[in-house]
Amino acid sequence: MSSLFEPYTLRSVTIPNRVWMPPMCQYSAAPEGPARGVATDWHFQHYGARAAGGTGLIIVEATGISPEGRISPHDLGLWNEAQADGLRRITDFLKSQGTVAGIQLGHAGRKASTSQPWRGDAPVGPDEHGWQPLAPSAEPYPGLKVPHELSVEEIRAIVGQWRASARLALAAGFQVVEIHGAHGYLIGNFLSPHSNRRTDAYGGSFDNRIRFALEVVDAVREVWPDDLPLLFRISATDWLGDDGWTEDDTVALARVLTEHGVDLMDVSTGGNAAGVTIPAGPGYQVPFAARVRRETQMPVAAVGEITDPAQAEKILAAGEADAVLIGRQLLREPTWARRAARELGGDVRIPPQYGWRP
Repeated sequence: MSSLFEPYTLRSVTIPNRVWMPPMCQYSAAPEGPARGVATDWHFQHYGARAAGGTGLIIVEATGISPEGRISPHDLGLWNEAQADGLRRITDFLKSQGTVAGIQLGHAGRKASTSQPWRGDAPVGPDEHGWQPLAPSAEPYPGLKVPHELSVEEIRAIVGQWRASARLALAAGFQVVEIHGAHGYLIGNFLSPHSNRRTDAYGGSFDNRIRFALEVVDAVREVWPDDLPLLFRISATDWLGDDGWTEDDTVALARVLTEHGVDLMDVSTGGNAAGVTIPAGPGYQVPFAARVRRETQMPVAAVGEITDPAQAEKILAAGEADAVLIGRQLLREPTWARRAARELGGDVRIPPQYGWRP
């Protein structure tokens, strides 16, 4: 059997194949009113099409744990029952197609309060439903607003918001939760010395800089059932050398996260520093995932310009990852998993509405 179409089990959840969809923001929720942050018909058709196309695990886009935790005013949120109800329609459909439903819970930190990317990805003010970003230090991301430096009391409150959001994710029917620690958002702001200039218990040393991440993981794990998996997304490097978060730091964090109940690390890179040189190309982030898998007991998923079925198969067969996350290619081709199954000789579910036709 093709490695790409072998089932994969995390705790009590068996994912039917290793073709997974990573979180990719749609910036398509209402920015205000009772429907603020609530999933729309766009979200339903977007995720439903990829489930019908055979994707094994779909991780719903970065979803704000609070209004201030959203990247843009148009992000999904999960801090109230109306938002959970809107997502339940999606999880029910994903499950009906044999797809495992996951969600990424995040806080945008110093990169919050921006417009939709197709409208410039620029800071927005109160007249456009914007707010002041929050961060470990008053260090702005280039071109964005100066963030408010969080007090210890405010940090504890945000940890509580993550806990509450995880409870709502369970009520919404998700089987997998992923904590967003990548791409220059709040957890990544704490992890990296490039963005964390604190001198208290949350800054300075490696152990201090990972403290917030571990508190979030512990809070989520308190309310997330023991039989359901917890994932953590990381930027393995800031691409700043020793001036930022490094590959060595990622390996060290993976070892600690294993002890705190994280089941798999979703390994990406970058996002916390502007103007860096990133050697992008097919599979360019796979070596970072492979190193975590090789040097720790943490399972990993690889992401980053994985577009071809044979390429994905090679990554898994070589033991570089336990699953692959197919991002932009799934936007272009919702039935990518079905094509991969044909090319590799694997089995994938086809909805009977399509599959009965010769």
